[in-house]
Amino acid sequence: MTKGDFAGIIGPNGSGKSTLMKLLLGDLKPSHGKMVLDGKNLGIMPVGEKARKIAVVTQRIEETSMSVLEYVLLGRLPYREMFQFFEKKQDVAKARRYMELTGVLKYSDQPLSSLSGGERQLAAMARALTQEPDLLLLDEPTSQLDISHQVQILDLVRMLNCELGLTVLMIIHDLNLASTYCNRLILLQNGRLYTQGIPSEVLQYQIIEEVYNTVVVTRPNPITGRPTVFLVPRDEIEKLARERRTYSDNEPIFKFEDESR
Repeated sequence: MTKGDFAGIIGPNGSGKSTLMKLLLGDLKPSHGKMVLDGKNLGIMPVGEKARKIAVVTQRIEETSMSVLEYVLLGRLPYREMFQFFEKKQDVAKARRYMELTGVLKYSDQPLSSLSGGERQLAAMARALTQEPDLLLLDEPTSQLDISHQVQILDLVRMLNCELGLTVLMIIHDLNLASTYCNRLILLQNGRLYTQGIPSEVLQYQIIEEVYNTVVVTRPNPITGRPTVFLVPRDEIEKLARERRTYSDNEPIFKFEDESR
């Protein structure tokens, strides 16, 4: 990855996405090689420095009774000085700034547990941004949210990536969300890198069918031009087989025709 990327890590279950995240966080040590951030080996980087450089938002946010403001202020812990027991005014100002940016400032005094799942994700995003990291790690941040909150959160992440230059690495299962928001995709299979590149290079139907063992159709999104992946139910495949439809080795099982021609 290069600074300023918004990269998505994709791949089937068991492909190594979670393991890669644990390696980045230092929960696991690589069997060989090393993880490097800004030229520094993450494996030997002091915990405090790593906490200032990397922020994480996971798919499940704890339901704590602390207020939303108190929760977001946890993002300033890596910057606390020895024997500092209270937040500095500038820490509170930073927290409130990012709470306003993520839309949760109005919930400042409410318990985090009283918020909806989508609102808690936004609060977690505010906490991560309050760390002012060099790298934002997102572990399936939208997997339990409706499409409205998915768009709200990923629109925010892309804005931060584009306008502030924040480098983002996101684990995500939804290939269409990955295609829509990421400028680079990293596809894993069986613990190894299968391929990487821009969405149009990675999300080709031949590649998806090979890695996921699932028949799909891909077509450009009519608005963005980025690839959209369509699933093909098994009964439809069997129906086509019964009808003895034949396709060349270089053709997808379905083909969309432009009716305007």
